[in-house]
Amino acid sequence: MTPTLILSVFLIYTVLLFFITWLTSRKSTNDSFFLGNKTSPWFVVAYGMIGASLSGVTFMSVPGWVGSTQFSYLVVVLGYLVGYFVIATVLMPLYYRLNLTSIYSYLEQRFGFWSYKTGAFYFLLSRIIGASFRMFLVVNVLQIFVFDAWNVPFWLSVSIFIALVIAYTFKGGIKTIIWTDTLQTTFMLLAVVLSIVFISKELHSTFSEMIGNIFESKNSQIIFTDWHDKRFFIKQFFSGAFIAIVMTGLDQEMMQKNLSCKNIKDAQKNMLTFSLIMVFVNFLFLLLGAILYIYSSQIGLKIPTTTDDLFPIIAFQHLGPIAGLVFLIGLISAAYPSADGALTALTTSFCVDFLNIKKRTDLTEKKQKNIRYLVHIGFAIVLLGVIVAFKQINNQAIISKLFTVAGYTYGPLLGLYAFGLFTKINVRDKFVPLVCLLSPIICFVLNEYSVQLLNGYKFGFELLILNGLITFVGLLILRKAKLNSDNNL
Repeated sequence: MTPTLILSVFLIYTVLLFFITWLTSRKSTNDSFFLGNKTSPWFVVAYGMIGASLSGVTFMSVPGWVGSTQFSYLVVVLGYLVGYFVIATVLMPLYYRLNLTSIYSYLEQRFGFWSYKTGAFYFLLSRIIGASFRMFLVVNVLQIFVFDAWNVPFWLSVSIFIALVIAYTFKGGIKTIIWTDTLQTTFMLLAVVLSIVFISKELHSTFSEMIGNIFESKNSQIIFTDWHDKRFFIKQFFSGAFIAIVMTGLDQEMMQKNLSCKNIKDAQKNMLTFSLIMVFVNFLFLLLGAILYIYSSQIGLKIPTTTDDLFPIIAFQHLGPIAGLVFLIGLISAAYPSADGALTALTTSFCVDFLNIKKRTDLTEKKQKNIRYLVHIGFAIVLLGVIVAFKQINNQAIISKLFTVAGYTYGPLLGLYAFGLFTKINVRDKFVPLVCLLSPIICFVLNEYSVQLLNGYKFGFELLILNGLITFVGLLILRKAKLNSDNNL
């Protein structure tokens, strides 16, 4: 595939995306941007959330990850089911009952001003880092296979991509994203299925034969029983449950889509349907990863140092042009959800949580919209800067980085919400930011020296649970003398 062909496909896909944007963003308002006027069909939200949850990280990192973690990630995915059930039965009823636009406003009602701002700040930090990682992964592939051929600098490639995202989310926001995510999920899943078919044909194997080869290989191991191992199945399962809770249930980007449903029953149907589909889809990605490694072994391909590159190298350089085209469409479909939902959620959180745009009666609809536009552009510039900076330090699989970062930045959110929901204790609100700052620092030290301190134990994704627990204990220390018996939030 030539750079010109790749660029042409990218532009055609983008035009299709903008057509959907035009259809969905007409007569949009601030309520359309923030919550889609609460008219989103639940089944459309459920299907579109697949693409938003997977993004470029799953599309490229999970298949490459099979070489080092085998199928142990499937245990994490099964843990997701527990997390999504908690979201549907505990968190979502709370958000709907309080009629929230930003889910972090709950913290103000439960604890006070400083807890609220701390929770919102940690979301902004988490989402900026996470979205930047995801966007980098995809744009970097386009850079290598397209823009490097024309000597376009990386920062300009990123700028073009973010400018396109701004253009189609600028007006419609979540109302537009609900429908564009549906398109992107379809193409992403189609790319995975067709890639498996193409590679199977190259190996002259039927699908059933290929499945047999996968489960005979070393890459198919799911359960690891050594408790020292990061892949130990018990901590993988519980880590998956808590990862789902914090990265979906306590994440403004994901919850904003759920809150756009008509009512709580529709939102719950959306979440439970989404959770079941996610298990199947992640299993597909693991199958693809195993097939990529089998194919590499058959043709004598050296596995790249950064395993995220394995899928694009095989698709572009070793399969036919149609397979390369399919991969490219899947990659583009993964690229846009990495940015559009994040940019919309960052804008929403900052406008609602820090600028109090929903509470200010002195602002007309037009003035609120102008403020929102400026914030939208501002966060786009921030993401651009972080992505360019990350280009200089990328040295391991992106998905590993993403969950490591989440363990530090989502942990305080987990502790805050757990304490708020499962106790009626009031805390000294002004000291909450200090607890939420110290908790990740303590976790970092324990993670760095766990082998020496904990008899060889190595932390995996369960670092998130520890972080939340430390925050919870810190809040207990900050308890006020009197219980708030009237607080039923």
